[in-house]
Amino acid sequence: MVPNCAEGRLVSNTYNPEDAGNPEDAGNLEDTGNPEDVDDGPAEPLTLPLDAWHRARGGRMVPFAGYQMPVQYEGIIAEHRWTRSHAGLFDVSHMGQLVVSGEGAEAALEALLPADLGLLKPGALRYSLLLDDDGGILDDLIVGRWADTFQLVVNGATKWDDIGHLRERLPDAITLSHRDEQGLLALQGPSAAAALAALAPEPAMAGIAPLAALGFMQTAAYVWQGRPLGISRSGYTGEDGFEISVQAEDITALADALCAHPEVKPIGLGARDSLRLEAGLPLYGHDLSEAIDPVSAGLGFAISKRRRAEGGFPGAVRILALLADGPPTRRVGLAIEGRMAAREGAKVLAGDTIIGTVTSGGFSPTLERPIAMARIGAAHAAPGTALTIDANGRHLGAIVVPMPFVPHRYHRTGAAK
Repeated sequence: MVPNCAEGRLVSNTYNPEDAGNPEDAGNLEDTGNPEDVDDGPAEPLTLPLDAWHRARGGRMVPFAGYQMPVQYEGIIAEHRWTRSHAGLFDVSHMGQLVVSGEGAEAALEALLPADLGLLKPGALRYSLLLDDDGGILDDLIVGRWADTFQLVVNGATKWDDIGHLRERLPDAITLSHRDEQGLLALQGPSAAAALAALAPEPAMAGIAPLAALGFMQTAAYVWQGRPLGISRSGYTGEDGFEISVQAEDITALADALCAHPEVKPIGLGARDSLRLEAGLPLYGHDLSEAIDPVSAGLGFAISKRRRAEGGFPGAVRILALLADGPPTRRVGLAIEGRMAAREGAKVLAGDTIIGTVTSGGFSPTLERPIAMARIGAAHAAPGTALTIDANGRHLGAIVVPMPFVPHRYHRTGAAK
């Protein structure tokens, strides 16, 4: 399970995804980074269980979220297009896989998340938010239920802060476990289901549906060649796909088996970022932060009906008022004229007045044009509104457009309600 709004989300430590957006950068991505993205991680980046595997396949490794991770293999645009038309395999083992258990775990988590966990059936997943006391977003995450135990997947660069926050806020009777013995792979694209089915994973126990019956935002336990797998139908690309939790000692064998399929290639961080941008999915640390509330971010759907009526989650008074009255700013999509991409931090203008800032931007390989997300004044957020972006002194014409930029293709048949 990975945040996908969902596989929400990822904070850059040194690699700056904004550098991946220009088509001229696709084969020569300079890892210049963004100093403001660096947080208090390890002095030296850690290695993931698949580090040698990536290097053997020509992966260009860069520091990201405190780990050495592949930014690309054969080129960002080629990898992006392969994922849209075939299937891409992403190593997302830097994400935090957590388990919350104990009597009262549901109520304890509901005190920290704006979700109605009582509606969450076993095997179902939900996108949710970890909020501070003012309603700012500390992280976006995926929560799933197994009986009275809850599994969380949180962003890699925020996981240590998230763990600290949860341990501080959860009651002593609740156990929080970090499953750091697990790796995580994301198999994404229209051929993902066929490629995973070719491995013939079997349900781990009676009562678990076969893999083919797994719907979007559902998860279950399977076994492949005697190896346990936790498989979720979810992702961060807008495509159908799966996220597979696997023991670190088994991850190389699984990656080899998946990439032996002719429709599967390994894909790096650069294409992952351009795919999620086309899908209109926010990136923590760029489109989301503690300074941004869920309503302004366009994530009001993560606040369930009962919680809107009852409150009782961090920042509820402020957030419920924003839901009722409307936020002063909104996250919007922008289609940009010409071929020049607008980068994070570029000012957005209505006439001569600055009304907001680009939060993510880059070149869309699918649309073959630059696109961006921005946080702008709500009065200018209607689709069709003509605006201007100041890109280092060069003015780019832009139109507010609905998101996603590229339609999602999630497998919703049989999805949890």
